[in-house]
Parts: sequence; C-alpha cells; structure tokens
Amino acid sequence: MEVGIFAKTFRRPTLEATLDAVAAHGIRSIQFNMACAGLPSLPESIEPALCEKIRKAAEDRDIEISAVSGTFNVIDPCVENRLDGLSRLRTLAFAARRMGTSIVTLSTGTRHPTDMWAPHPDNGTREAWADLVRSMEQAVRIAGEADITLAFEPEVSNVVDTAEKARRLLDEIGSFRLKVLMDAANLFRKGDLSRMNAVLEGAFELVGRDVALAHAKDLSRDGEAGHEAAGTGLLDYDLYIELLRAAGYEGPLILHGLSEEEVKESAAFLRRKLAPAETRGKR
Repeated sequence: MEVGIFAKTFRRPTLEATLDAVAAHGIRSIQFNMACAGLPSLPESIEPALCEKIRKAAEDRDIEISAVSGTFNVIDPCVENRLDGLSRLRTLAFAARRMGTSIVTLSTGTRHPTDMWAPHPDNGTREAWADLVRSMEQAVRIAGEADITLAFEPEVSNVVDTAEKARRLLDEIGSFRLKVLMDAANLFRKGDLSRMNAVLEGAFELVGRDVALAHAKDLSRDGEAGHEAAGTGLLDYDLYIELLRAAGYEGPLILHGLSEEEVKESAAFLRRKLAPAETRGKR
C-alpha cells in the first residue's frame, strides 16, 4: 500500500498545476475529479482529447489515477435527477479507461432533498432500498459496457450505513463489477465508537474481500463524523491497515477530508503507519 490523495485537495487554476502540487508532496496515486480539469464532477460530455490530456499529464508526473469520482445521489427523491445522474455516470464510465483508470466511485445516496451527504429518516424504508437496487442495477450495466468497476462507499449518512447493508447490496446485485470503497471513519454510527475493534473487524469480515479502494481520514466522535485529517483523530490506523492487508488489499490509501495545509503531516503519518513493523521500531 502507498499514500494517495483526492486530487481536488489542491485548488489550482489548471490540471497541470494541480498534479504538480500532488507530486510536490511525493504522492504518486490520486482519486481524480473532473473538476480538476475544469468540468463538473459528472459532466454531460467529455472530449476524448481531454481524456488523453489527463492521462498524459498524470503519466508525465509518474502519478497513477487509481479512481475517478462519479458520485451522485442514486436515490434522489426526484426521479429526473437520478436519471440525469445515471446518464452522466455513463459518460464518465466510458471516459475512465481513456484517462487511465478502471474504477469509478459512488455513494449510495440519501432521501434528503437538497444535501446528498445528509441523513434522512426515509433512508431506512423499503422504498429507498428498492430505488437503490434499481439505480445500482443500471449502474452495473453501464460498468459492464464500459469495462470498469464501480466502488460504493458505506457511510452513516447514506442508505448503506453499515457493512451488513453493504454485504446485502453486493449479494442482491450479484456482479463482479460492483465493489466496496472502504473508509473506516464512515462506519461509526452513534454509540459505536467505544466498539471500534468490533466495528472494524466485523466490517472486514463481511466485505473485506470486496474492497477495491480505501480512503484515509479520521474522526473524533461517532455518528456522521469522519471529516478530519488522517492522524488527527481517534481511528485505530494500525488495526485499519492490518485489516486491509489481511483482506489482500494492495492499493493506495487515499487521503481526503483535509486541507492542503494538513497534507504534509497526514501523508507523513500514513507513511509511518504503512512502514514495515521493524522499520517503525527503529524510529
């Protein structure tokens, strides 16, 4: 495993300047966002020439595009919004490989009408789950046509707010095109923080073999938390990394939920945690 980062952590006027900022921190893996190329995160159209420009700019700096963000509210209470999101997802999915990646990330959505990161009481209804399955079935068909993998993120404010529900979704969809984006800081519902080991170990027991990408941030409380820089909160990173390794995950740990000013220290923190045990012991 190595340290990665959300490319849009760095606010720069050009694609090249953004990637230069990533490289300046010695980071060689990113989760890309089309906003870094001057487009909406989910554009209506993406020119092939732009895909080539992004791929080449990353290659020139020895940066791997490990994934590209394709998040939209897949259970938006407005059906038209859902259909528009799926249409834009198709555009991004077919552009992904041209940019040099095969993973597109998703959330599982919320019934909140204006904030896709906010919880809503209707998230737990049968209707919300049925809409989630319908959207994911369509998304997986798109993934198959585009030959990419979709990685969805279990998080406490969305419909899939536990590892148990993530397992249920994977089993109901039943496609190798659908995998999990693991962010340990997003797994702790109210009252769970005191059960950190049990929550993390239970999550990996259920979905560890399906993790396609891993995020790295931190939390100082439970329940819709996880918005702090890695290494500044309470998450047990030793256990998190141990569980990722035991599950066979070899990809990057993607930093996010942090400011540019926090990147240096958080990246150093992760590198220390990722170092072999014998190396850590000599420091």
